[in-house]
Amino acid sequence: MNSVLKGASFVLVHAPDMLVHSGTTQTTERAVNPSSDYLVKLPGHLRSYDDAVAYMPNQVYLGNKTPGDMAAAGSTWYDKPLQNSGRFGPFGEIMPQDEFYMLMQACDAFDLMRLEKSFADGVRERFEKHPLVDGQLLAQVSEGAELGDIERVVNEERAEGVYHDNRLVGYVKKAHDIDANLSAHVIFENLASKASCALAMLHLAKVAGVPKNLVDYVIDCSEEAVGDMNQRGGGNLAKAAAELAGFGGASGADLRAFCAAPAHAVIHAAALVASGTYDNVVVAAGGSTAKLGMNGKDHVKKGLPAMEDVLGGFAVLISKNDGVSPEILSKFTGRHSVGSGSSPQAVITALVTDPLDKMGLKLADVDKYSAEMQNPDLTKPAGAGDVPLANYKMIAALGVKRGELERTEIDAFTAKHGMVGWAPTQGHIPSGVPYLGFARDEIMSGRIERSMIVGKGSLFLGRMTNLFDGVSFIVQKNSGGAGDTEGVSEDMVKRLIAQALRELAQSM
Repeated sequence: MNSVLKGASFVLVHAPDMLVHSGTTQTTERAVNPSSDYLVKLPGHLRSYDDAVAYMPNQVYLGNKTPGDMAAAGSTWYDKPLQNSGRFGPFGEIMPQDEFYMLMQACDAFDLMRLEKSFADGVRERFEKHPLVDGQLLAQVSEGAELGDIERVVNEERAEGVYHDNRLVGYVKKAHDIDANLSAHVIFENLASKASCALAMLHLAKVAGVPKNLVDYVIDCSEEAVGDMNQRGGGNLAKAAAELAGFGGASGADLRAFCAAPAHAVIHAAALVASGTYDNVVVAAGGSTAKLGMNGKDHVKKGLPAMEDVLGGFAVLISKNDGVSPEILSKFTGRHSVGSGSSPQAVITALVTDPLDKMGLKLADVDKYSAEMQNPDLTKPAGAGDVPLANYKMIAALGVKRGELERTEIDAFTAKHGMVGWAPTQGHIPSGVPYLGFARDEIMSGRIERSMIVGKGSLFLGRMTNLFDGVSFIVQKNSGGAGDTEGVSEDMVKRLIAQALRELAQSM
């Protein structure tokens, strides 16, 4: 019997100072050309927290607005701030940077991060009032240090400075004298990923309404490689985040596959639940500080805000079939195999049409496709175009080739079955999963019947292979949860029989 999607949470962290000091584009520029025109101009392009909250794509990520709202508002959104926007939404929240530093310190199990006393005292009261912060979490926050001590550790011990409003407010120390994998920069990056993952898990417990102690297993699918010189990338962020978020009954492990990891992780989780190994599995990921301001040079050059100023996080709960929640069809997944080929047609065939053919469905039978949901506000100024739109046009073009669409129907198909992208360019974060919250709501309300989530990854980035990667899975209306149909409806059975008869006739 198929497992089901019980809930999904999505969080953002406004991180403008992290963008300046931790984003790879900026740290590389600072190392190569510290007095560059870009670094001089960048501070004037940073957004305030209120600006980030009023940004429509961020409100879509939280569930306060829909992809349809974005499409109706036009083709750019940085110039259309929303009025009366809120920090919290149905799926999660956008946390201010200063409060997030408190959460990062709560994540610090080895006394590597300290915050300056006056800064910590000024933030603590707001942090204490957060609806998901309990006494156990608050107890993990250390007392503040004097500014002189902060400056000394940063200047003399190669600690990573922690900045807010362009002033030094803390540090993260290196965890080893010579191990590059435990450098201050890497520890900062990993603490940020752990904290944003834990924040998403805290919201998931509220969104899904499932007691934390009923979660058996957690899969972290972020892009950070936690480890030391003897086992780079050994992990385990999943268990670390589960500990902080209070999921005391859970074990867990990390899964890494570049941007495709979330889709891989959901397929793994669905199989673990469907097999009876676990009853409740969480797939979660925190954000990547390395990708903050990734396209910042192009944004600044064109006079735009530095919009890649948020860390993304999400958490998804996959559970035993309850007869109500949308099912994840484990038997009908798409996969880009070693021999699939890397042309756009080969990729879409492997990920989209192959699983649909197995189900006896056509491209139009999927109500919504979600693939690489990157916000075009961020990618178009950098010359990368509208990534989701390009995916939908490739799917539609394959539909024309297969005789399922007329060429004149491509735009209509794209508008009906696609969506405008709203996710930050955080690598793994846009990869199909941002739609899962909406997908569950829309399936449960009867607005759609099924959706396909597509994850893609660039394995060649690791310099071990030139291969592309990708997997897909289908989420659809619950079939009732009874019997051994594995989510296959009566209509689908008829389609499969008809297809088999056609193939038999063609072979004779």
